[in-house]
Amino acid sequence: MKAKIFVVLESVFLGLGLLVFTPPVNPTSVGKVSNPPQAITSLKVPLPPTSQSTPAAQPKPLAVWECVTSWYGEDFDGQPTATGETYDMYAITAAHPTLPLGSIIRVVNVRNHRSQVVRINDRGPYMEGRELDVSYEVARRLGFDQRGLAKVRLELLEVPSRPAQYRRD
Repeated sequence: MKAKIFVVLESVFLGLGLLVFTPPVNPTSVGKVSNPPQAITSLKVPLPPTSQSTPAAQPKPLAVWECVTSWYGEDFDGQPTATGETYDMYAITAAHPTLPLGSIIRVVNVRNHRSQVVRINDRGPYMEGRELDVSYEVARRLGFDQRGLAKVRLELLEVPSRPAQYRRD
């Protein structure tokens, strides 16, 4: 029971810390994106370089941590997400319980080192011990669609700026 309370408090403080300590202006991406995936081009945000770039050319993440992730697919396909969008199991999106909606993260499968940049557009997962739900397409690209679960490294690349009414100037 104490461990469960600790995890909940840790998630709350991480979310609050990100909101309080994140500057109101997002960092710009370094480098140039060549041929980004079709689903990511609709994000309308600067994208980090592709994984074929040298690590030195990629922007420094705002935060990095490891967690267990799962994927969600057919049962939720076509349902509304927390942002109001319609969930598409073939889109490059993810659900996180506390990161601000619209955040851009890089998800790296620690087992095979495949990575994918995704946008947070939903809340979840609601299973104990999991911190991220990715779309089926992301799970397929990261190579854990058959296993269902994977240990991943999350790199927070961008947090959307808050509307003026919520800023503390």
